[in-house]
Amino acid sequence: MALLLQLRTVTGLRGRADRIAKAVFRGLSFYTRVLENCEDEARFDETFRWPVASSIDGNEILEIQVFNYSKVFTNRLIGTFQMVLQKVVEEGQVEVTDTLIDDNNSAIQTSISIEIRYQALDGTVGAWNDKEFLETPSVHSEGDGRYPLETDSLLSSHRQGLDISPGKSNQQSAEKSFRRAGKGVFSAMKLGKTRPSKDDHRKQDEPAVLEAEDLDRKALLQGLEPDTISLASVTAVTTNVSNKRSKPDIKMEPSAGRPMDYQVSITIIEARQLVGLNMDPVVCVEVGEEKKYTSMKESTNCPYYNEYFVFDFHVPPDVMFDKIIKLSVIHSKNLLRSGTLVGSFKMDVGTVYTQPEHQFYHKWAILSDPEDLTAGLKGYLKCDIAVVGKGDNIKTPHKANETEEDDIEGNLLLPDGVPPERQWARFYIKIYRAEGLPRMNTSIMANVKKALIGENKDLVDPYVQVVFAGQKGKTSIQKSSYEPLWNEQIIFTEMFPPLCKRIKIQIRDSDKVNDVAIGTHFIDLRKISNEGDKGFLPTFGPAWVNMYGSTRNYTLMDEHQELNEGLGEGVSFRARLLMSLAVEILDTTNPEINSSTEVQVEQATSVADNCTGKMEEFFLFGAFLEATMIDRKIGDKPINFEVTIGNYGNQIDGMSKPILRRKKEGGDGNEEESELLQNSSEDEGDEDGEMVSVSSSQPMKPLVTDRNYFHLPYFEKKPCIYIKSWWQDQRRRLYNANIMDKIADKLEEGLNDVQEMIKTEKPHPERRLRGVLEELSSGCLHFVTLADKDQHHSSRTRLDRERLKSCMRELENMGQQATTLRSQVKKNTMKDKLKLVQNFLQKLRFLADEPQHTIPDVFIWMMSNNKRIAYARVPSKDILYSIVDEEMGKDCAKVKTIFLKLPGKRGFGPAGWTVQAKMEIYLWLGLNKQRKDFLSGLPCGFEEKKTARGQNLPSFPPISLLYTKKQVFQLRAHMYQARSLFAADSSGLSDPFARVFFISQSQCTEVLNETLCPTWDQLLVFDNVELYGEAHEMRDDPPIIVIEIYDQDTVGKADFMGRTFAKPVVKMSDEQYCPPRFPPQLEYYQIYRGNSTAGDLLAAFELLQIGPGGKSDLPPIDGPTDMDRGPILPVPLGIRPVLSKYRVEVLFWGLRDLKRVNLAQVDRPRVDIECAGKGVQSALIQNYKKNPNFSTLVKWFEVDLPENELLHPPLNIRVVDCRAFGRYTLVGSHAVSSLRKFIYRPPDKKAQHWNMTGEIVVNMEPEVPIKKMETMVKLEANSDAVVKVDVSEEEKERKKKKKKGGGGGGEEVEEEEPDDSMLDWWSKYFASIETMKEQLRQQEAAAAEAEEKEEMEMAEGKQVVNKRGSMAGKGSKAQAKNKEKSKAPKDDKKKKQQSAPELPEKKNKPRIDELKVFNKELETEFDNFEDWLHTFNLLRGKIGDNDDNATEEERIVGRFKGSICVYKMPLPDDITKEAGYDPNFGMFQGIPSNDPINVLVRVYVVRATDLHPADINGKADPYIAIKLGKTDIKDKENYISKQLNPVFGKSFDIEATFPMESMLTVAVYDWDLVGTDDLIGETKIDLENRYYSKHRATCGVSQTYSIHGYNTWRDPMKPSQILSKLCKDGKVDGPHYGPGGRVKVANRVFTGPTEIEDENGQKKQTDEHLALAVLRHWEDIPWAGCKLVPEHVETRPLLNPDKPGIEQGRLEMWVDMFPMDMPAPGPAIDISPRKPKKYELRVIVWNTDEVILEDDDYFTGEKSSDIFVRGWLKGQQEDKQDTDVHYHSLTGEGNFNWRYIFPFDYLMAEEKIVISKKESMFSWDETEYKIPARLTLQVWDADHFSADDFLGAIELDLNRFPRGAKTSKQCSLEMVTNEAELPMISIFKQKRVKGWWPFVARDENDELEVTGKVEAELHLLTAEEAEKSPAGLARNEPDPLEKPNRPDTSFIWFLNPLKSIKYLICTRYKWLIIKIVLALLLLVMVALFLYSMPGYMVKKLLGA
Repeated sequence: MALLLQLRTVTGLRGRADRIAKAVFRGLSFYTRVLENCEDEARFDETFRWPVASSIDGNEILEIQVFNYSKVFTNRLIGTFQMVLQKVVEEGQVEVTDTLIDDNNSAIQTSISIEIRYQALDGTVGAWNDKEFLETPSVHSEGDGRYPLETDSLLSSHRQGLDISPGKSNQQSAEKSFRRAGKGVFSAMKLGKTRPSKDDHRKQDEPAVLEAEDLDRKALLQGLEPDTISLASVTAVTTNVSNKRSKPDIKMEPSAGRPMDYQVSITIIEARQLVGLNMDPVVCVEVGEEKKYTSMKESTNCPYYNEYFVFDFHVPPDVMFDKIIKLSVIHSKNLLRSGTLVGSFKMDVGTVYTQPEHQFYHKWAILSDPEDLTAGLKGYLKCDIAVVGKGDNIKTPHKANETEEDDIEGNLLLPDGVPPERQWARFYIKIYRAEGLPRMNTSIMANVKKALIGENKDLVDPYVQVVFAGQKGKTSIQKSSYEPLWNEQIIFTEMFPPLCKRIKIQIRDSDKVNDVAIGTHFIDLRKISNEGDKGFLPTFGPAWVNMYGSTRNYTLMDEHQELNEGLGEGVSFRARLLMSLAVEILDTTNPEINSSTEVQVEQATSVADNCTGKMEEFFLFGAFLEATMIDRKIGDKPINFEVTIGNYGNQIDGMSKPILRRKKEGGDGNEEESELLQNSSEDEGDEDGEMVSVSSSQPMKPLVTDRNYFHLPYFEKKPCIYIKSWWQDQRRRLYNANIMDKIADKLEEGLNDVQEMIKTEKPHPERRLRGVLEELSSGCLHFVTLADKDQHHSSRTRLDRERLKSCMRELENMGQQATTLRSQVKKNTMKDKLKLVQNFLQKLRFLADEPQHTIPDVFIWMMSNNKRIAYARVPSKDILYSIVDEEMGKDCAKVKTIFLKLPGKRGFGPAGWTVQAKMEIYLWLGLNKQRKDFLSGLPCGFEEKKTARGQNLPSFPPISLLYTKKQVFQLRAHMYQARSLFAADSSGLSDPFARVFFISQSQCTEVLNETLCPTWDQLLVFDNVELYGEAHEMRDDPPIIVIEIYDQDTVGKADFMGRTFAKPVVKMSDEQYCPPRFPPQLEYYQIYRGNSTAGDLLAAFELLQIGPGGKSDLPPIDGPTDMDRGPILPVPLGIRPVLSKYRVEVLFWGLRDLKRVNLAQVDRPRVDIECAGKGVQSALIQNYKKNPNFSTLVKWFEVDLPENELLHPPLNIRVVDCRAFGRYTLVGSHAVSSLRKFIYRPPDKKAQHWNMTGEIVVNMEPEVPIKKMETMVKLEANSDAVVKVDVSEEEKERKKKKKKGGGGGGEEVEEEEPDDSMLDWWSKYFASIETMKEQLRQQEAAAAEAEEKEEMEMAEGKQVVNKRGSMAGKGSKAQAKNKEKSKAPKDDKKKKQQSAPELPEKKNKPRIDELKVFNKELETEFDNFEDWLHTFNLLRGKIGDNDDNATEEERIVGRFKGSICVYKMPLPDDITKEAGYDPNFGMFQGIPSNDPINVLVRVYVVRATDLHPADINGKADPYIAIKLGKTDIKDKENYISKQLNPVFGKSFDIEATFPMESMLTVAVYDWDLVGTDDLIGETKIDLENRYYSKHRATCGVSQTYSIHGYNTWRDPMKPSQILSKLCKDGKVDGPHYGPGGRVKVANRVFTGPTEIEDENGQKKQTDEHLALAVLRHWEDIPWAGCKLVPEHVETRPLLNPDKPGIEQGRLEMWVDMFPMDMPAPGPAIDISPRKPKKYELRVIVWNTDEVILEDDDYFTGEKSSDIFVRGWLKGQQEDKQDTDVHYHSLTGEGNFNWRYIFPFDYLMAEEKIVISKKESMFSWDETEYKIPARLTLQVWDADHFSADDFLGAIELDLNRFPRGAKTSKQCSLEMVTNEAELPMISIFKQKRVKGWWPFVARDENDELEVTGKVEAELHLLTAEEAEKSPAGLARNEPDPLEKPNRPDTSFIWFLNPLKSIKYLICTRYKWLIIKIVLALLLLVMVALFLYSMPGYMVKKLLGA
């Protein structure tokens, strides 16, 4: 949809003047070019096009204004023409000639003639979006300021629109929304940029760009704050470009597929809550195919391993990231049985690699059982996983003692956003059918068979294999079929969301010998699902996926077989596969569910034919406009080009119309019929007059361009191809992707602009960023309107619908965020916001990638003699046509420059960098029925040549184009210089020359020998360059120039060093050669070599049309040919940079570490410095071995350098070795590419930074609590806050309280303050690490908070501004301060002490003096100590091409130490007049002497962490080796056995002489019993720079000064001496000590305590504290101040030369240096590792209760248990102890009174028990293990004949375990499950504890249940106490326990049957027996009664 205006002529003009016209529609204005010296007629003949997003309304107005153009004043309006567009909308095309009206609305005699066309979109139009434009202009009679910001002269030579839109307004300026994409400019090339120079005052032929200042002025007049101005694109050529060219891609080499080094390191720390009873767990770690196992831990559910595994790989990234990491816990594995799987966890390597820092650190993996879906979780495994590629450095979070409470749920091993409860899900992958398979007749037998039997079967037996999450599934094999039908589904069962990103789908050909892949496709799950709250589960299709791979020529051995496996970019279409994917979350409670996770294959229902879209006929047209730079190897044979799309156009097995499909629709014909049909399709009548596809150009013999390249003679005749193909119509998918791609391209271009502006220090990059954000938000809103009108096709899949919804949501959201961000972009927030915007770019690119393919990519192959040589692959979406501009592919109907490359592996490395051919090709792909416009984008001026059949058919495509119009040009290439080139020779230099290609001509610059920074200063003139097409198109869109840099070799051909592209500035013959466009300015062009950058080229290019008058009209080439260089033209004056005089002073200090040259040692080196042709040589070093320093320190030379600092040439440093007979050889060289940091700028007198008047009191607090924010005073020059240094009152109170004891009523007894004698260096170290971690935590928290705040602001949108603005001044200041503090914690001030005194006393640790722990090298913190002495690495040797060759490190042959100072002549006087100025030293005043000096170097090595294992068992036996000069210390006898985290705790003293011995190497070696010891890693420290640095890195400044105890002052100089020396050296006034603890230095006053205690507690007066206070704030002293190195420990990475770039561990250490001519320092601090303390733990098991009853009695079936209790501390083997057995407990009660005794060694600081034991029978020595202090108690049921039964257990961590319950009743399961809420105690504090604890075990449902309770008493004694009060084991002496009072039943029945029977009868049947006896008595009585009664009756009756 667009409005086109052709502005033809304006007639009836008065006078003679320059005319310009401006056309405005919907607020978007276009300018014409300026017509100079017109009289009455101005013939513009220009066409303007307004893309429109919504239908044009009949009342809208088009306005044209005609001006007299003035270079100096504003343009004068001649008249205006306005037209209502009603008629245009109705008719679509209108021609108008009408008069103009002037300011007073009266008609004038000038008339204008125009034609207007309107292309409407078919059908309806999306909803109108108001935000789209500035207000739609209403009809105004005159231009009375409708656009407050329309700056008339805002267009420059290249019509660079600068749009300014009112910051607050929400409207987007329309120019933004619709600037056409595809500018033909890309930032790497920076084409067509112009830099208007300020002094030109617009002497130009067109309106100039407003300078930034004018812009500010204008903006202010209009009442805008400069903070809201935004700029439109600077680089992009804005309007009016004929736009027929698209951007070439500059990077050449395929990056995928090349193998790289990777290292996966996994630490298995421990497991918890494993399910199962009394297991012996082992962890198996599997990465890809490799497996490693941990050791076995016996009888525990929470084993502690702490074992480290490393896997090394050398594979391509794709293969690496698809590898699966699998951690599984196996129970009771041994040599004979493989054990049973408890649970496992899977994740792919890619997931780890995408984590921040490429690692998971201390995270818990959830174990689940893949065999049993219904079971819940099987336990947790704590581990670290890191994946390192070459060059990644991983920052390990600092390993201090891990005391933080293990919060399992909060630290799960899952990426962000994955829910902790993952469910099982089924992945259904349905495979329907495939088509277009290549004829894989690889087996010879098949050919033989075919010959013999003559059967004509398809020779491929395909099946599909799907690989996902480490499992494989395959379909059945379809025998002999090119169009196989499967209709099968493969089902995977996996946790959801899966931690594996990609599903690999591969069609394979089944073969008896080996199966080969036909093609591979990867589906990225992130692209087919969305995890948001409105997200959707993964879904896909049914849709076709296209597979690409090797070429389809069928040979026995396919050299590109890897491409079919999915490695590298496919070079040809292989097949397409119809498939779909669905995911169903399983309901695991459902009993019917099949709980196996095996892959299943089932039949699936087939899908309807039309489900993937309606079959449409597509038409692809291509024209080859140029084929040059053809590699000379193939230049002698005829060459042709073949274009294919899918299998259409392929000459070997191309396709014709898919008749088979029609047959299926139309009933079921049989096979033969389809064969016939297929053959007849050629002759079918076609609506195009039997158009037959032409897919390849005619073979042609190439002509020679120059030594390296040939070209094809496509002069005026350009060959064409066209192909018809049939595909399902799914263009909508590609359209949406195109819209997003265009938004992303525009964004990327804008970001490049912004970075360019920052780099070249142009003013106001933030304005450009605002412009970028405006474009982005309008683009996003635009997408929403365009995509919304998506018709609902029947063929849209669920993924289409869901993706559309989520893309619209995301983009809408992004648009809003961009708008909000725009308002937040200020000068100071620029950098952070830029990062955020870059995230937008990544997101856009991710969204734009369409997972469901439609039309396959187009391949262009160059064939030589029918052999395929090189190819290019063009994505079909890039050339797809659409009526809507935004949806069009970015290269559709444009001329694109493409470079053909070699296929597959052949394209790696140097081979792939030489261009195989450069082509200018025009492509158009669209529906056949939309074909009418397919030639519209070609350069005009051609006739079509058609085949005989299509002669008179208008829409029939041509087979060639004949250009009738041609223009002749002269190209001038001004090659000035290049820098930072690639070193191509073994000397480490190159002999570079540049070759410039344009069309079919090429020229070279001269060769400059031995330099990486050649200044050619040469003009190359290309005459008679013929270009075909219209002149005006050439002006705006010239072809590109290719510049290649080569290295000249004496023999053989020149080596390729890099390539770059440029666009020339074009001058047509009717234009003036005058500013601003001419003469062109030099630009930097980035040179690429493969994918990496290889320097910059500084050059300018102009293309001048040769008019009818011939060359005489061209501007003369001034300047004689250079006398010295023969007929070489120099770059002309207007173009070469303006120079001025500079002086370069060089400080020569010395040379270090020079390696041999050609086996000879360097003996008499000298340094040559060269810059811009001038230079200076150092003094000769007479004997390098004796003294490698120079005798003359400072020399200088004068040189002319460009005024513009960006154009400064590099400075070259070369070291040569002077040999006998005046020979000298090059040792190495270094190019300082940028002199910026060495330029001295005299200080500005007006803006003096330091206020030197008045005193400034600087206040210290002795200890600044971390949380107390207010105390860190920012020292302003006039701050006057004073805070006294005395300990605050609260503190004193607190200390008193503490001494008294009571902890505030809580149960916890406050720890006593440790006595100083107990503290040692390690206390200080651990306290410091705590502080460091605390600081990191706070920084993270602060960062998170800031981010949240940002997000809140973003959400609130615009209202924020006012709120923030109106905040009280104080508040905002405070805020700023707080921010400041959280950002940059002042290192030494923050002390560990909880926030404020009001807090409960719990955390108040004793005050310990601390040091600073740097978690990196000291150098990074202090800028490499290059404050005045710089180190330049000298390089020699070629740069390696492929990654494995020479790295930068290996090319270093030595180092030059010195410095450079560059300044403009003359220097202001005040510098030279300063006191003590020594003219010999120039700018390098006050430099120490460089004579040799003796130094005592003291190296302290604390510990190493994460060493790379060196032995087979995954461990290492590390020891330290130190080398300095001739001293070589190997501390071999003190190796530490089997440790990857050894604590060395050693110091070494070495005497050294600087400068000869200044490089200290500290290495860690692995001790081996046999063979040589292996280097694990080493680190190198340059001691000399440290020694001489102003930061004073000789001996760190402590935090406090004390003369005894653990914190003794180490430096032989006291603080006061150091201070006076610093003051003297820095010429600072002071120090003056005053009364009351004050000291004054310069104008700063410091306060502090003035007393010190010695060992005996005597107090003495001293100034040392004061002096130290100044030293710790030395950076605040004016002029001389800089930060002094504090007392510290630095962490240095260990590297191994064999594994460059991959860290092998880290070393914590520090170095002190003391000059030998000073008083000797005291003894070294003792940092030897703390010895573990010996303890004895006595555990008395008194009783058990409620133990579950396990056994059934033989006789009575009664339940009972024979209870005993087992306990251990270190491990089951070492020290388990059992009580005796309490037999036959019938109630679960057991009485023991049994004592265990566990002696152990304990490290208090690390809370670990230390055990030393041999690892196995074969071990040479004992290994030291550190394990957590955990006491395990288990209750068992003893069995005589079978194994004992385990009943339950409890584990008590001796440092924190729940207090035992008072009674058995109160003891419950809560004590185990609910530890968080219960008060915890530590046995090390309590010493003695007694109580009841529960035994727990898991029942059948995996639930924890109480299986018994134990009453126990724990008593901890130190070894000495234990000796004093001994106790016996069990119930023995000494201190025996009484026997338990057990019931008698404990005797077993067969030992004492009577007793047992008695017991049985007594207890159980007592009452029963009594009852029976009573009953019997009663019965007897009754019986007796009955028996005797008759007798008595008789007696009674008879009366006897």
